[in-house]
Amino acid sequence: MVVAVVDTFDDIRPYQDDEVGPAIARLSYDRAFIAFAGRFAAPGLPSQVRALGYPALRVLIRRKAKRLRSVADLQRLMSGYLKALLERTSDGMTVSGLDDLDPTSSYLFISNHRDIALDPTLLNYAIWLQGHPTTQIAIGDNLLGTGFLSHLMRLNKAFLVARDVIGAKAQLQAMRQTSAYMRQTLEAGESVWIAQREGRSKDGMDRTEPALLKMLQLAYRGDARAVTDWLKLVRLVPVSITYEIDPCAPNKARELYFTAKDGRYHKRPGDDIESIEAGMRGFKGRIHLHFSPPIDGNFGDADELARHLDIQIVSNLVAYPTHHYARARLGESDADLTDTSPRGRQAFFDDLKTCPPEHAPYFLRQYANLVDNQLAVQSG
Repeated sequence: MVVAVVDTFDDIRPYQDDEVGPAIARLSYDRAFIAFAGRFAAPGLPSQVRALGYPALRVLIRRKAKRLRSVADLQRLMSGYLKALLERTSDGMTVSGLDDLDPTSSYLFISNHRDIALDPTLLNYAIWLQGHPTTQIAIGDNLLGTGFLSHLMRLNKAFLVARDVIGAKAQLQAMRQTSAYMRQTLEAGESVWIAQREGRSKDGMDRTEPALLKMLQLAYRGDARAVTDWLKLVRLVPVSITYEIDPCAPNKARELYFTAKDGRYHKRPGDDIESIEAGMRGFKGRIHLHFSPPIDGNFGDADELARHLDIQIVSNLVAYPTHHYARARLGESDADLTDTSPRGRQAFFDDLKTCPPEHAPYFLRQYANLVDNQLAVQSG
């Protein structure tokens, strides 16, 4: 069940139980959503043929919406689809460290960020499988530009974090609202997930933004002036998420290339939807999630805590053969892909082939940087 909060958060909170069925029924009238759902329901069909089934798909969605009474009902329904998706698009997901967390406690999970939708989805699926309640999810409100996607995310316990706020005063107010909402949610007994930085790590270098940690502490200023005091009021759990294959790597390589060439990358209409679909439908090889123990210790400021989080998150990523092989292709080591499954090898090389020659080094670098990052962390 989603914890109800006061109406000062109505513009950012997830949908509540009584809003689920009606929200899904409304989505069934959204042509873009139906096309999106159709691509998952029948990925192998030509678009013209798939479109013939849209009326039946609308009826099916409305029929299922009538049976949904809560967010938990929706997530139970979606868990079956997610299980089938992982069986089709991965070599399996493994989890470590979760046994040491208490299912009756609320946690503030903070993880590296590689995939817009898949990171929090897999985290919630992993904890749900082991009897933990699912978390609320922090997402940037820039996804509102994709229409149905923001509604779909809010149905799955996502709340909105303001990104495109203009003016220092408005930005501070938005950060205070986010911090206050998260504190109220945690104190009501629900866990929260947030990425360690704004936006995905495109280059494979996972780093925590100290400004994010400062934002999280805003609502606690009256009770915890120091970082160490704040950590006594929240259970901050670092989570490391690793994909052997990143289906979005070619798109990220393109963005990295143009950023290096032009100084910035101009996001195209539909980029977010394209990335979400690529991440969900593309082959991911092996996937591993590691949950570290809640952070405990003395930290002088947010920068020091950020460095500690980086060590925890980066050290517990899994360096798969794809990451070592990318370093070898860049001339930094010797490695091959013999320990990767045939599907994994094919997916890696197919993705690399889709990159123009000038993008290829950026494709390889985002894989190689996971290993380089771990070596840097280990050396201090």
